Amino acid sequence: MASRPPDDGAAPLGPVSAAWLARVGVHTVADVKARDAVALYLQVRTIWPAAGLNLLWALVAVQDGVHWREIARERRTELLMRLDDLGQAPRRGG
Repeated sequence: MASRPPDDGAAPLGPVSAAWLARVGVHTVADVKARDAVALYLQVRTIWPAAGLNLLWALVAVQDGVHWREIARERRTELLMRLDDLGQAPRRGG
């Protein structure tokens, strides 16, 4: 059975993200809302290292009921600082 995005038709999660979220036990919007978005993002990254920050923005957007671009624009620094506090900030360059 194909994985469906955990949404109500409006959430910003596509089928690839949904498949990875399903692997960590997240199947519905309620599942996303019940978890800390940063912790969930990091859990997905342990099995899908290519997951980018757009996934984090999307998870927070689902929780807040807004478009992911609003999260990227208005909460980017806050979320990056949380990742940094956890020693998980993305590194630029190579």
